Amino acid sequence: MKNILLIVIDGLGDRPNAIFNGLTALEYAYTPNMDRLAGMGTNGLMYPVDIGVVAGSDTSHLSILGYDPSLVYTGRGPFEAMGLGINVKPGDIAFRANFATVDPSGTVTDRRAGRSSMETGKLAREISMNIDGIDFLVKEGVEHRAALVMRGKDLSPDVSDSDPHSAGARVKRIEAKSESGKFTAGVLNKYLDTARKILRESPSNSKRKQHGLPEANELLIRGAGIVPELQDFSSKFGLKAACVAGVPIITGIASLAGMEIHKNERMTGTVNSDFDAKISTALDLLGKYDFVLVNIKGPDVAGHDRNPVLKKEVIERIDKAFERLIPAGSGNVICITGDHSTPCSVGEHSGDPVPILLYTEGCRRDRVNAFNEVASADGSLRIKSGEVMRYLMQMSDRSEKYGA
Repeated sequence: MKNILLIVIDGLGDRPNAIFNGLTALEYAYTPNMDRLAGMGTNGLMYPVDIGVVAGSDTSHLSILGYDPSLVYTGRGPFEAMGLGINVKPGDIAFRANFATVDPSGTVTDRRAGRSSMETGKLAREISMNIDGIDFLVKEGVEHRAALVMRGKDLSPDVSDSDPHSAGARVKRIEAKSESGKFTAGVLNKYLDTARKILRESPSNSKRKQHGLPEANELLIRGAGIVPELQDFSSKFGLKAACVAGVPIITGIASLAGMEIHKNERMTGTVNSDFDAKISTALDLLGKYDFVLVNIKGPDVAGHDRNPVLKKEVIERIDKAFERLIPAGSGNVICITGDHSTPCSVGEHSGDPVPILLYTEGCRRDRVNAFNEVASADGSLRIKSGEVMRYLMQMSDRSEKYGA
């Protein structure tokens, strides 16, 4: 039996871009190592979650790892909170959050507050409080990211977002989606009003201004959910598993699935993350674990920023780190794919499929010699993300025979 290395490049897929003469950032990038692996392996396209679905990073990662999002997904908030180290308890309601910048009218001018984490730890502590018997716990994350957890009686996830999801729009009031959500919506609006006043008057925001950064004077929340129950990954597949990632949403999912988390400060960035450190750590772990998941966030950030040049540069840096994967394929199964497409021309996720390659010594080869959206379409695979683990299990000689 062989061990499995699954590398998920966040937001990898793209669409043609005029700046690259009609090529995608992945097509235009210089990627000799991914191309070489493609030439030695099995290639194709993968549909995240299902054909035409615009998947989130959470639902797609769940699906790739063999969990049906339609059965286990309750919202992104719980995963984000767990990934940031909040000890979420049964009955807690968790939200994904951004520190953002708004003008005096409540209009969002920057949903990500300059993508800077400066002083956000202090701000998070300042707006953690108790209102009407409900504890509000805020934890800062990478760059502008954060999580909010509500703890108390009679809480419900049936509430709307405050995040308008675009700059130039006003922050939304929380609304109940059902009768059970009315109390939660009311106390949540009271909390956000209080937090807004604290953030506006905080010395931490004065310090940000002194350093030329936009104020983090609003907490935008979205993705309310209750912590779901996931079958332990080890018992599900018989694999001792580890995760190498710096993004809380991914480490949260992996933690909930019972994987051991491995990361350091060099891995917690996005476009500036140490990709070589991630791959080096993952390869070291392959000697101790049957399965290692690696998440690489950078291309998704560039896609959301509509920056194809940056996306190309990040992909090239990732490919350079992949040089050491080639010899690792002799005794292991290596899979490289994306969790979804984030076209620079759109600035958001799309339902386009993503390239996937699988390589191990002695595997079937097709006629693909490059790893990108167009070349991979000529490969032998057309699969959905929920089928990835099944394919990896048989490729690593771990599947049981079906039938006599």
